[in-house]
Amino acid sequence: MSSKIKPVFTRSLLHPRYWGTLALVGLMYSLSLLPYSAQLFLGKHIGRLAIKLMKKRQHIIHRNLELCFPLMSASERESLLKENIDNTGLALFETGMAWFWSDARVCRHVTIKGMEHMEQLEREGKGALMVAVHSMNLELGARAFGIKKTGMGVYRPNNNPCFDYFQYQGRSRSNRTLIDRKDVKGMLRALKTGERVWYAPDHDYGLRRSTFVPLFAVEQACTTTGTSLLVDASNCAVVPFTMVRDDDSGHYTLTICPPVEGFPHKDSDAAAAFINKIVEQSIMAAPSQYMWLHRRFKNRPEGKPSLY
Repeated sequence: MSSKIKPVFTRSLLHPRYWGTLALVGLMYSLSLLPYSAQLFLGKHIGRLAIKLMKKRQHIIHRNLELCFPLMSASERESLLKENIDNTGLALFETGMAWFWSDARVCRHVTIKGMEHMEQLEREGKGALMVAVHSMNLELGARAFGIKKTGMGVYRPNNNPCFDYFQYQGRSRSNRTLIDRKDVKGMLRALKTGERVWYAPDHDYGLRRSTFVPLFAVEQACTTTGTSLLVDASNCAVVPFTMVRDDDSGHYTLTICPPVEGFPHKDSDAAAAFINKIVEQSIMAAPSQYMWLHRRFKNRPEGKPSLY
């Protein structure tokens, strides 16, 4: 999304139909003012309460873990599921931290490693496709990175215009701008001119521009071929990064990896499989902090039964 169509707050967003959204955003702001230790405590307990009301989501988490880690014991998967539920509740607070915390407070709680890789790419004038996964704290990671080096975030505009306004404002606090995920030309322009573009190719985005390649133990996971398109057309660097919260201290570490080598150019299937290996490594940096509640394997090859 370009700045020309940046969402603006109008009187129409004060309509009663948006009062629930305004209340939610107000709650997120208020909670972000609490001491960090209190946010951690509340987040975990809210996650446990919410998942009891969302049995379907709990089933999705369980099924995803079962599909990806068939050799993991049932007790290990159950333990991972419980940790993931706690982190799901924390996501509300971590989003509030990303949107409302001051730069100083963010920097106090997040350590960044590997920034030298960004500085080298800057000297070379080379664009970077920042490959992320949907960890629960991704919003906070992007905010922390943007304080040091601005970039352009890829996002899907929310169907609720009121929430979309606050989402855009929060995500663009330390990013140069946001790009609609359908605006491929906008992404290419940014990459070709040496910009950094945030990109998360780990979800199932549908059958268009996709292929079926392995992800963990699932042999045919619907995976976007958009990564191949962007890298081949712009000759940008592919830079993975992870955001991990230490369970003991609560401190976050954002790790920027060196640009990957051996990316399969001009071969979208091989590139998708290559990227899924990066996705696996990123998820395994903190598997309990990943968004397992997404129906990652919802689309199947023709004639194949549903995995859910």
